Amino acid sequence: MEKSCKISKFFILCVVLGVLSVATIVTLWAIALTDSVEIVAPWDKYRLPDTLKPDHYNLTLWPRLTVNAQGLYIFTGKSYVVFQCVKETDLILIHSNKLNYTKWGDDHLAKLSALGSIPAPTIKKSWLQPTTQFLVLELNGKLAVGESYQLDTVFVGELADDLAGFYRSEYEEDGVKKVIATSQMHPTHTRKTFPCFDEPARKAVFHITLLHPCGTVALSNEAVTQTRFEPTKSMSTYLLALIVCDYSFISAREGDILIRIWARRKSISEGHGEYALNLTGPILSFFEVYYNTTYPLSKSDQIALPDFYFGAMENWGLVTYRETNLLYDPLTSSNGNKERTATIIAHELAHMWFGNLVTLRWWNEVWLNEGFASYVSYLGADYAESTWNVKDLIVLDEVHRVFAVDALASSHPLSSKDDDIQKPEQISEQFDVISYSKVNIRQLSLCTFLLLNLFRLTMTKGLNNYLLMTFHDASDMELPGTVHDIMNRWVLQMGFPVVTINTATGLITQKHFLLDPDSVGSVPPSDFKYEWIVPIKWMEAGVVQKEIWLLEKEALNNKLTSGHWVLANINVTGYYRVNYDLGNWERLLFQLNSSHVRRVIPVINRAQLVDDAFNLARAKFIPTTLALKTTKYLSKEIEYVPWESALNNLDYFYLMFDRTEVYGTMQHYVRNLVTPLFQHFKTITADWSKVPDGYNQVNAIRMACSSGLVECQNLTKSWYSQWKADPDNNLIHPNLRMTVYCSAIAAGGAAEWDFGWNMFKTATIASDADKLMSSLACTKDHELLNKYLRYTLDSDKIRKQDATSVIVYISSNVQGQTLAWDFVTQNWEYMFTQYGVGSFSFANLISGVTMRFSTKAELEQLQKFKEDNSKIGFGSGTLALEQAIERTTANIKWVDENKNKVWEWFLSEIA
Repeated sequence: MEKSCKISKFFILCVVLGVLSVATIVTLWAIALTDSVEIVAPWDKYRLPDTLKPDHYNLTLWPRLTVNAQGLYIFTGKSYVVFQCVKETDLILIHSNKLNYTKWGDDHLAKLSALGSIPAPTIKKSWLQPTTQFLVLELNGKLAVGESYQLDTVFVGELADDLAGFYRSEYEEDGVKKVIATSQMHPTHTRKTFPCFDEPARKAVFHITLLHPCGTVALSNEAVTQTRFEPTKSMSTYLLALIVCDYSFISAREGDILIRIWARRKSISEGHGEYALNLTGPILSFFEVYYNTTYPLSKSDQIALPDFYFGAMENWGLVTYRETNLLYDPLTSSNGNKERTATIIAHELAHMWFGNLVTLRWWNEVWLNEGFASYVSYLGADYAESTWNVKDLIVLDEVHRVFAVDALASSHPLSSKDDDIQKPEQISEQFDVISYSKVNIRQLSLCTFLLLNLFRLTMTKGLNNYLLMTFHDASDMELPGTVHDIMNRWVLQMGFPVVTINTATGLITQKHFLLDPDSVGSVPPSDFKYEWIVPIKWMEAGVVQKEIWLLEKEALNNKLTSGHWVLANINVTGYYRVNYDLGNWERLLFQLNSSHVRRVIPVINRAQLVDDAFNLARAKFIPTTLALKTTKYLSKEIEYVPWESALNNLDYFYLMFDRTEVYGTMQHYVRNLVTPLFQHFKTITADWSKVPDGYNQVNAIRMACSSGLVECQNLTKSWYSQWKADPDNNLIHPNLRMTVYCSAIAAGGAAEWDFGWNMFKTATIASDADKLMSSLACTKDHELLNKYLRYTLDSDKIRKQDATSVIVYISSNVQGQTLAWDFVTQNWEYMFTQYGVGSFSFANLISGVTMRFSTKAELEQLQKFKEDNSKIGFGSGTLALEQAIERTTANIKWVDENKNKVWEWFLSEIA
């Protein structure tokens, strides 16, 4: 027994020691694990916590329109926000960026007060967190759930010329410098104006007071009464607008809505706001009917600004525009200017309901807002200008544009995860062609119906419930499944399919379309395996057939007649490309070249056949020479849409070959192709003496001159010389001015360029200044191009809003390509730090200056640029840089594989 007892004690001792050892190991492991996991403080995260809900702001701002003793323009402000505590917390985070605060008596940056019976905790510590752009307040106690509090601040900010937040715009009128205090809050710049909960879901009411000098006017979202504005509707911070200016206006009424167009006094007196005024009322009425909801405000102000990065901004009740996009002068503005004014006004007014009244919860769903507004802008413009057939331009302006990006392995879905979009620069990246244009697919007459009903139902049902509804109850359209099943494949996975129809076997199949098929390994996985539910509208030998829904594959065996041509995606109502067997391609080409029956194929499909063929050839589905054959019929075509589609695709060949021996033969072919069009319009305009009113007449002159038709070049030089001899009397028709300016400056020297520059600097009409600004980049003189590049660093010469555009214009000129790229690489840090909100243009800049890249040396330069500037960053251009690398890689392979074939084909066609 004694031995047994001793053994038991020893065993117990071993067990105890073992447990202690295990406990020690577990503790050490836990400590090590804790050390390896980074604990992120709330103020180091970019999203607001869900503890506080703003109710209303009271804001007073005083912008100084003259410089202070330090040579700065500033604004002073005081504000308070009333918020409710929805979750117990001892921390207040509120957005703030580039503001200097006056400390209160307790030496803190803000004052906290309770509005209920429970006293507010005192502030323990307050500081600014610049990286995440927060004002941080640590409290000595906790805020009580359900209680309301008031946070007061007094602050100073710079009224800078950076185009962001509350900023400064300048112009000269009658020899006097004028300063405007204006705003661009979208998407994350309200925090640069005053402390606020700067996320779209944190809606609140704004009580605004603007102090301003005598002789100026103050504008905001609501109408003004005595010294302050009416309280706003409950709205997101990014929709706030604040302006102090010396402007005049014209006005009209549409029912109970006061409509005003604001601009420089001279622009208003000369009638440049009349077109926008006449357009706004009908478009507002159209949308009231379309949305089945009355416009919720008492007024609709629209204002043209000299310095404004975006095309326009949908601030509720006070829409801001670049001058070129709102003002229209019948004497100097082109048809294109007029059309752009109409569609942009319609786009912004569409947002008054979808976007402003009903707002996205977070920036990962930008497509819901911008895509739908882009689509219905064509409907609104078509209603206001019913003779234009503007809806046909959706295919050129939106679908083809988004196809080019969505066919890359570096594309992205329409919808992203919340957690993937955190930083301001990530938010900026969401505003790309995918978000604006992909939803424009007129397959989304389905989507348009969905979104329109979504707007009407969101008030009570919410997005998730709506998308879970079946479409069968809402429409007589036959669908193969629920809206949820169909739409998820288009929204939650990137890209689009190529639908292949084999008329020999009758089989229809689909495949994820990638411009570079070798990039398939870089494509992220998809839960839907890159398969879509595709609506196929088709015709056979000109006879429209019953629509088919393609899921995996479909058979047409019993639906086809031998020897007949088949055409799918009628009028491009679906977001996909179409490929055929070679026999059907040849039958379609024969049909196109048979002029007496060519029009059996709709005009939009004539454009789409060309665009599909060229892109299918780049993706190696069909031979490149087959794509080139689709252009041959154009010598018989006079419609704009097919011509524009072909010229856009031939532009890629120019980009790839205009520095090679292929260029001369291609120029010869294009010149032969466009000469009949040039002569046709020469005849119907009586040797160009009548007004050229169509887009294709402009194309005829542009391409005839650029491809070397001497008759055209002499014509444009003579027109430019006549203007040069009499600068006050410009007889060049507005529709032709950009073409004529570019052609004459390209053919001329310093005298022609200097004249153009002087006319640009003294232009009083923004649209004509824009035409000159792009045309100055057409010169072939390297010294002039370098001088023009340097001007982009001087805002007195080129406004910041235009700087990146000028660089891209220069890079599109083969003589300026290398100069522009070198300029960007040498000045990237300056551009990135000084262009302010212009960082939104970095995507366009990077894409534009690298579009011609097609050699291994250029790819290496691009990769070195990425490496050298990794610490500086690329902002909204980050994704564009990856796409540029992908596109350059594909270009190198394409040129290697196709250069000789293309050269031989052009040689055979001009022989």
